[in-house]
Amino acid sequence: MSKFDHIRPYYDSEVNQAIQKVSSHPMVKSMLKFIYPQASEEYIQKRLTNCNSIRDFQTKIITRGIQNVLSRSSHGLTTSGFKELKKDTAYLYVSNHRDILLDTCLLNISLFDNDLVMTASAIGDNLVQKSFLLELAKLNRNFLVQRNLSPRELLKSSKLMSEYIAENLLHDNRSVWIAQREGRTKDGNDATQQGVLKMIALGKGDRNIFDYFKKIKIVPVAISYEFDPTDMLKMPELMAKHYEEEYIKSTNEDFDTILKGLTGQKKRIHIAAGKVLDIELDEIASSNEPVNKQFQQLASIIDKCIHKEYRLWPTNYLAYDMLFETNKYSNEYTVKEQRQFERRVACRADVNDKVAVKNFLAMYANPVVNKEKLDD
Repeated sequence: MSKFDHIRPYYDSEVNQAIQKVSSHPMVKSMLKFIYPQASEEYIQKRLTNCNSIRDFQTKIITRGIQNVLSRSSHGLTTSGFKELKKDTAYLYVSNHRDILLDTCLLNISLFDNDLVMTASAIGDNLVQKSFLLELAKLNRNFLVQRNLSPRELLKSSKLMSEYIAENLLHDNRSVWIAQREGRTKDGNDATQQGVLKMIALGKGDRNIFDYFKKIKIVPVAISYEFDPTDMLKMPELMAKHYEEEYIKSTNEDFDTILKGLTGQKKRIHIAAGKVLDIELDEIASSNEPVNKQFQQLASIIDKCIHKEYRLWPTNYLAYDMLFETNKYSNEYTVKEQRQFERRVACRADVNDKVAVKNFLAMYANPVVNKEKLDD
């Protein structure tokens, strides 16, 4: 027994049996049929049976399946920055977070295409309440972030997770992905939570905090979708937040969001890997500021990296001009793109509800606002 057993993904020795267990589930069959639309059930089962490791499952099933999804629901994936990273080297990828499933899958496709070490990826246990989703997560090298804990249990869980992250990075030479904040960014304003950084730091052992951060090689990552396929599903929570009301998820909301993320139109997608944080960490460590202030500085540096690398699309510039009633970025989009986006807004927010329209536009406009702040 390992102390990580209740949060870790499957070991390679457990993969084949786990696949056989989950492959007969009706929802899994439906998902596999969606990502392999032309394949027979026998062909799909044969591919599954031939998976004897997590890498097999990721490269033969997940990567191939997501590529099929992209061909049908996007205008393609582009990347930047990955060629600057070293092969056979583990990195801690800290990224903004838009889509429950796609963000990590697309990052791993990018790593695979560049012959880089693929990741173990954090996922909230609230997202895998259904048994078949938990099985798929563990097969895709996800480790569980435990939610809804008491303060005492949360500290214990955070220490365990930080140790698991350190184990992957420093002993197993396995890269790790973690979102810059708890949950997805709903309003497009990507900001790193200090609590995430403090959790990671718990795994430092006897090392100095910033020596440890240098050792685990932090790489900020920016993921941007021209169309957020789940934008409409984010609106109820945004509206509840605006009116300071409690937001309660529906029973199948997370699963519906996963499906919408896969099937919804995304148009163009870009993933940008920033440079490994190095000199920046030395500067923070030598600042002699209180520790909390240093964490604040690190969060700000990661934010700036993500905002700088974030690929802006016509939808972002359009939303900005519509939100602020200006034509500042009119040269960044065409009349056709404007009409298309205006139709999207009308389909997803009541045009007679100014608050709803404003919240929807802000979702796309905030990356532009953040990019502008870099020049301040």
